[in-house]
Amino acid sequence: MSKQEHKLTAGDILPMAEYGSQRAEQRKKMSAIKKNRRVAVGPDAGFYFESFETMWHQVHEMLFIEGGGEAQIPGELEAYNPLVPNGRELVATFMIEIDNPERRGRVLAGLGGIEECLTLRLGDEIIPGVAERDIDRTTAEGKASAVHFVHFPFTDAQADAFRAADADISIVIAHDNYSHMAGLAEATRAALMTDFA
Repeated sequence: MSKQEHKLTAGDILPMAEYGSQRAEQRKKMSAIKKNRRVAVGPDAGFYFESFETMWHQVHEMLFIEGGGEAQIPGELEAYNPLVPNGRELVATFMIEIDNPERRGRVLAGLGGIEECLTLRLGDEIIPGVAERDIDRTTAEGKASAVHFVHFPFTDAQADAFRAADADISIVIAHDNYSHMAGLAEATRAALMTDFA
């Protein structure tokens, strides 16, 4: 894996026979990487911060499982490259995580627009989340999707402040029906600061 301009290219993709031979090892490695890239906010929501490495793994998994061969690669790159941080942002998959389908349906019905209510606090500064606009993730009836993709764009000064070991950082969800916040653990901050060029 080699970062080149923060995007995956076809040249980054291993032949599936090669990936298959190292898949178990890659999945174990990815599990360790993701451990410090997840932040639970309240009882039912989690942010999974993406990176070049997590998207490299995701693309390989899709290719391996679906078996579409070379023809599948461009579509996977188009789908997942927007989630690779550009060097001045953090990118997260934001999920409402409720196992019980009935409760999940009830909760999501009241969370319309939640993708517009996500911020990152860095000291006294607030960095608003910017939701991916690939599809509308809140229905006309006001029901939210369980999965959202959100970008947190940083200035150079904010990225420098994030790198400080004593940085006070938290993630905030400020929706009328789900209002919670969580501080970033030091291990998470250290992992995420590698996303800045």
